[in-house]
Amino acid sequence: MKDDLDNYIEKRKLEDYEFSIGFDTGYENFKIGVILKQLREGAGLTQENIAEKLNSKKSAISRIENHTKDIRFSTLINYAKVLDKKIKIQFI
Repeated sequence: MKDDLDNYIEKRKLEDYEFSIGFDTGYENFKIGVILKQLREGAGLTQENIAEKLNSKKSAISRIENHTKDIRFSTLINYAKVLDKKIKIQFI
């Protein structure tokens, strides 16, 4: 069952192509960050732990998890390796 927000987003996406593209892209970026954070927390690691293993800073890891826009693919691969995970890309 859709709530008012879902209905608004669906209507707005139908009426405004630019909004639709921006929303979908932003949502995909958001999902990547959420997934990375969940994997990190599931592994019992802190942002500091990940930063140390990637020779980076905690603030950089925070940006990756919270604002994944323009994350480099090599960074994503290295992040996954720290978590002993692999990345699978699927085109649908």
